[in-house]
Amino acid sequence: MNPGSRMPESSAPSSPTPGTNPTPAGAAEPTTAARTVLGEADIARALTRIAHEIVERNKGAADLLLLGIPTRGVQLAHRLAERLAQIEPSFGGEYGTLDVTMYRDDLRRQPTRAVGQTVLPGSLDGTIDDKVVVLVDDVLFSGRTIRAALDALNDLGRPRVVQLAALVDRGHRELPIRADYVGKNLPTSRSERVRVRLSDVDGGADSVVISGVTP
Repeated sequence: MNPGSRMPESSAPSSPTPGTNPTPAGAAEPTTAARTVLGEADIARALTRIAHEIVERNKGAADLLLLGIPTRGVQLAHRLAERLAQIEPSFGGEYGTLDVTMYRDDLRRQPTRAVGQTVLPGSLDGTIDDKVVVLVDDVLFSGRTIRAALDALNDLGRPRVVQLAALVDRGHRELPIRADYVGKNLPTSRSERVRVRLSDVDGGADSVVISGVTP
């Protein structure tokens, strides 16, 4: 929004147009107060439900591999692995990390993005062939991160099937990608920001918070 021309000190400022809320030049855009949509107990219940859905859909946990997408997807994969081990004692509780940095399509716009590391459980001998791979991420938005994850998987092997678990699906997909397991569907506008906070990463209590630009 372009600021109006500066008025002489002796002149009275003009009244703003009814229904508008102009932002002074150089000022940050006003944002709505952040609101918590999921608390610690909500997140715990969502992960427990997802773990049961994974076991039910795959008729057990045989050949199951959880791969978390950094940053918070890794911690969510760890928590899911613990729950799966409680449900299916045959499941060893292993999980891995899948770094997708070099497969992203926005590197030219963000060239300073740090490269992470892909880590597979030692029992896999570096291959995911014939495994049931469940990608784990915190927020599913445009789908571009998951597309990058699928490209990264191609360099690791040929899994039997690939599934996706997301704690939050906020919509606004730009690619034909859908989650198999969702903790919470959150209808949002593009101007809103969804943040997942996990005690393992951020400290404090687990939560999902939405904030956005004031209309």
